[in-house]
Amino acid sequence: MGRVGRVALDRASQGDRVYALKAPGRHQLSSAMFAGFTATYGITLHGLLVVLSLLAYVVASHAFNQRRHPTAAIAWVFFILLVPYVALPAFLVFGSRKQPRPLLIAGPGPASSSAPWAIRAITALGQPAPASYRDLVVHADGREALEALWRVIDAAEVSIDICTFIIGRDAVGEAVLARLVAKARAGVRVRLMVDGMGRLMSRRPDLSPLVDAGGRVTVFVPPLRLPIRARANLRDHRKMVIVDAERAGHRAWSGGRNLASEYFEGAPGKAPWIDLTFDIGGDLVQQFATLFERDWAYGSGERVAPTPRVRATLVDAQAHCCAQLVASGPDEVDDTIQTLLVTGAYQAEQRIVLVTPYFVPDSALLAALCMAARRGVGVDLLVPAKSNHPMSDIARRRAMRTLAVAGGRIWLAPHMLHAKLAVFDDLVALSGSANVDSRSLFLNYELMAAFHDRGDVARFADWFERELSTASRYEARRPGWITDIAEGLVLWAGFQL
Repeated sequence: MGRVGRVALDRASQGDRVYALKAPGRHQLSSAMFAGFTATYGITLHGLLVVLSLLAYVVASHAFNQRRHPTAAIAWVFFILLVPYVALPAFLVFGSRKQPRPLLIAGPGPASSSAPWAIRAITALGQPAPASYRDLVVHADGREALEALWRVIDAAEVSIDICTFIIGRDAVGEAVLARLVAKARAGVRVRLMVDGMGRLMSRRPDLSPLVDAGGRVTVFVPPLRLPIRARANLRDHRKMVIVDAERAGHRAWSGGRNLASEYFEGAPGKAPWIDLTFDIGGDLVQQFATLFERDWAYGSGERVAPTPRVRATLVDAQAHCCAQLVASGPDEVDDTIQTLLVTGAYQAEQRIVLVTPYFVPDSALLAALCMAARRGVGVDLLVPAKSNHPMSDIARRRAMRTLAVAGGRIWLAPHMLHAKLAVFDDLVALSGSANVDSRSLFLNYELMAAFHDRGDVARFADWFERELSTASRYEARRPGWITDIAEGLVLWAGFQL
């Protein structure tokens, strides 16, 4: 082979080597194809999932009338945009805010224009008309509340219906169950409804003895039951004990106390929580009984046919002892308690009293309270200096500073305060289970009794004054930037918790 031939062969060999270095192998080709597929279709799939998740959010919100707080709505949208594969299942499990239920009774007609504003507002929200009551007992402390509870249960001859968030696995919880077991064995119809989350929080009390004795038990929305539904984040926070609803001697026990030791006697070495409950007789008990029937039907899955009732005639709050139940929650069209508190803040002329363990109001309620303080209404808020929920204590700081700057007086109780009370002038007192926070006002099933008799309104105001005597005045301080950011994050993330 000549020189020219050898040079050509060498160049061809070098070209083969260069090609061998540049040409992709089989595994390199596969990796390149996978990367191209991911770049082309992966983002598209993510975007498609985002669109489908947002569509599910919008459709469900519209179909089920899920009017959310703006903070919660923004949080859900951002959650879906960032991680839709996590957000969509979370929304399907926890995203529901309203669960419409058929009404068992017709609402009252419009109130007379001469009726006090509270009656007109409550009836306009579709709540029952005022009913008469008798023998109201406002419990001064846990000991009186427990004695009243025993009296109410022991007096039952026909039926006992109990709705509670927590029944403790402790001395009080066991004593309640023992009395219920004895009544069931004596032939009294006993029904006990406990919230699913509350049952977990109270370490799963043993309810089987009551069932064995003939009593009936239902767990309201068990959070771990399959299939998991969107109502898993909804909680029945109402507290009521109704006895002999079918008879003239019926009586109800209600308020903020759960059936556990810390609400009555405390634990060894621990003082009892300060709370507020009452017991009552008269026609108002029928409103408790009707609400319990509705909750029982929903919690147990039993079908209860709507019972037509004659619309109740409004009574004159100035001439009679009358009160109304105000139920709030996913089963109501409106956020009734929140709306009533906002209305009361704008209607009040002299004084507003609020007692709550957790003060995290929405912007509308906070603005109404601040406006009341600015226009000269005495606004007094009593909260525990330190509650049992540290996150709530962080979340409340902005609202407390805002109200204090507007002229509201904020008082810190030295002990754990679990009571719920609102008093507007001397016209209406609201007592029951609702806290002044977003979960109670927008998510939970709650219950407040609105008392219109001026003498009884004064009795609730006197209870507040006794608790105020041991409280210290809150002084607002400007937060540091780290504290301010932390408060904002807790408020942003904590609405659904």
